[in-house]
Amino acid sequence: MIVQDVINHLEELSPLAYAEDFDNVGLLVGNKNEKLTGVLVTLDTLETVVDEAIKKNCNLIVSFHPIIFKGLKKLTGKNYVERVVIKAIKHDIAIYSMHTALDNAMQGVNDMICNQLELTNKRILIPQSETIKKLTTYVPKDEAEQLRTALFNVGAGSIGNYNNCSFNVEGYGTFNGGENSNPTKGKKGHTHTEIETKVTVTYSKHLESKVIKTLFDSHSYEEVAYEITTLENKNQHIGMGMIGELNEPMDAPDFLNHLKSKMNTGCIRHSSFLNKPLKKVAVLGGSGSFAIEAAKASGANAFITADLKYHDFFTAENRILLADIGHYESEQFTKNLLVAYLTKKITNFAIILSKTNTNPVKYF
Repeated sequence: MIVQDVINHLEELSPLAYAEDFDNVGLLVGNKNEKLTGVLVTLDTLETVVDEAIKKNCNLIVSFHPIIFKGLKKLTGKNYVERVVIKAIKHDIAIYSMHTALDNAMQGVNDMICNQLELTNKRILIPQSETIKKLTTYVPKDEAEQLRTALFNVGAGSIGNYNNCSFNVEGYGTFNGGENSNPTKGKKGHTHTEIETKVTVTYSKHLESKVIKTLFDSHSYEEVAYEITTLENKNQHIGMGMIGELNEPMDAPDFLNHLKSKMNTGCIRHSSFLNKPLKKVAVLGGSGSFAIEAAKASGANAFITADLKYHDFFTAENRILLADIGHYESEQFTKNLLVAYLTKKITNFAIILSKTNTNPVKYF
């Protein structure tokens, strides 16, 4: 087994195509073709985590947060980021990060928070748009079914819970050759005429490279004409945050005690209590102030997140209970999620949960 094998499994869970544009995800350090000796899963990659990987003979660190976020122009060891990268390279340790790709995954960070809080009827809080692409091409009529099957086999035509629903064949035209032809159907210069069929298929954007490769491999023309457009649909299975429901309504003090217990936090910063029971709860791991209005619009009675500023609490306006449980605390169970997932996918290889507490915030 090599590093890339683990990456393939991780990208089934949270394809990197759905990470936010500002983010830096994927293989950040190391060689994807290196033979694997062990996998260490962590929330953050610090020097102590690299030391732990060395001690446990793990040459791949799967880290939620990316150790390299901004560009590195020098590697002199002047800060913790450079020291981590230098030490990882020195000991041939690869580092892979998922971050907002996993934030946006249906079974990702926010799903884990919902599970911890025992929420039901879960759905995405802020669905991501422009995640569906449409391919239009032309193919000789007698090859349409072959192309259709090949595209389906790499995942095209399957969006959400609907399978093979987005394939369409319509119309016909002609392909005309010319002089100096080669005796191969569809190649430029061929003298005979082909009846063409228009083929349209939709697919999730993370499959684009596979879909295009399959189109070229399956098409008989030397020069394949095709068009790709992006649909504006909002994807109900991909996006930031989640909203769910408590099994039974709770008043605010009981809910905060429930939150403290389930999320292992001793300190919660919150807005004013509402004079009504709480039932619908929105969650967003990490810094989530940008989603306050979405949480309010969704009808949530409470919004659980982190890194709220002083003025953010005013925006509750007695319509929602805002609860800041801390950045680390909101994401702490993410590494457990990844270990459980990889252990199911890779049954003959040890996946190790890091024992290093990487929370930089201390409470007195």
